[in-house]
Amino acid sequence: MKKLLLSAVFATSAFALAACGGGEEEKTLKIGASNVPHAEILEEAQPLLEEKGIELDIVPFQDYILPNKSLASEEIDANYFQHIPYLESQMAENKDYDFVNAGGIHIEPIGVYSKKHKSLEDIPEGGTIIMSNSVADHGRMLSLLEKEGLITIKEGVDKTTATVDDIDENKKNLKFKADVEASILPQAYNNDEGDAVLINTNYAIGAGLNPQKDAIALEGSDSPYVNIITVRKGDENKEEIKALVEVLHSEEIQKFIEEKYEGAVVPVDGK
Repeated sequence: MKKLLLSAVFATSAFALAACGGGEEEKTLKIGASNVPHAEILEEAQPLLEEKGIELDIVPFQDYILPNKSLASEEIDANYFQHIPYLESQMAENKDYDFVNAGGIHIEPIGVYSKKHKSLEDIPEGGTIIMSNSVADHGRMLSLLEKEGLITIKEGVDKTTATVDDIDENKKNLKFKADVEASILPQAYNNDEGDAVLINTNYAIGAGLNPQKDAIALEGSDSPYVNIITVRKGDENKEEIKALVEVLHSEEIQKFIEEKYEGAVVPVDGK
């Protein structure tokens, strides 16, 4: 009889706990992200994911190397910091990276900044252009300079993978310093180094710059460099990953991106 009573008590307690928790165990999704704007966007998405029974654990990163290393070693479940060409270049360099794009979230138009000049036309003959040491971004930066009429890229070269060596015509004989860590590009700008500095929007915003107001040239919103949620191959079909992408594509989050970053970060809906 006592055994029956104890069984009834345990059954009642289990039922009560299940009822309080909605009958589902909360899942934790650990995602690595750059501080700005990625982590800020994820923070805005946290309560929406909580409603779906998913706790979002955001791990901030300051560089472009560690987020993929952490993903490969399964320290995190996903990362949100990179665009597709960068992911492809990293996978080509690191054969143990077996990653996929789980969904495109936003575009960060890259900008040209200068304390010396108010326009690209003002850059003098032999001027110095400072770029990041991320080769995956060089084609993007050079394409912007080509669009602005400063250089041309050799015919037949894939512009997404172009490097300084692929410059055909250099009208002002510009010099390129392309060995600067991306995170310290704003510091180079503030120190008035070179004639112009190309800065990724996440680092520009993090340094207090407004790309729409401070850049003397800015990449268009039609850029193919969409920032994505990256996961290990096979994990893109996990329910929590699908829920994350769905929330980031929601009207609420897209409106947040538009209003907070005022065009410096452009939301996209899809892959």
